[in-house]
Amino acid sequence: MNKNGAIIIIEDDIDDQEMFDEVFRELDYKNEIIFFNDGQEALAHLTSNSSEPFIVFSDINMPKLNGMELRRKVHENEDIRIKTIPYLFFTTSAEQKDVIDAYSKSIQGFFVKPSNFQDLKRIIRIIVEYWQSCESPHYVK
Repeated sequence: MNKNGAIIIIEDDIDDQEMFDEVFRELDYKNEIIFFNDGQEALAHLTSNSSEPFIVFSDINMPKLNGMELRRKVHENEDIRIKTIPYLFFTTSAEQKDVIDAYSKSIQGFFVKPSNFQDLKRIIRIIVEYWQSCESPHYVK
């Protein structure tokens, strides 16, 4: 896990992107924040040899390639999987079938997006600090 790598946010809703952006600016992490509007853009970035992000926050309902399909492709890709990138879903609802499907693809977290800025900030802080403290295998190319 590259704890200094970028924080990837895959979110097609502009309002949600702005709220994530504001949360990360207030939390002032040193990681670069990279937004993608859909799963295809994110997959192209994640499969590039130079991409070694710290963590991925993904919506589920997106155009072109939804979050579940993207997660399946990431999980099946050995070059990405070996990087041990924490992959979490942030979505508007937690239907049980989606939660089960997500965890069957080895997701590391499933969260319902809070509508309140302070709640989102609190959850993001907990998640990032957890993964910053977590040990993982050392990735070697």
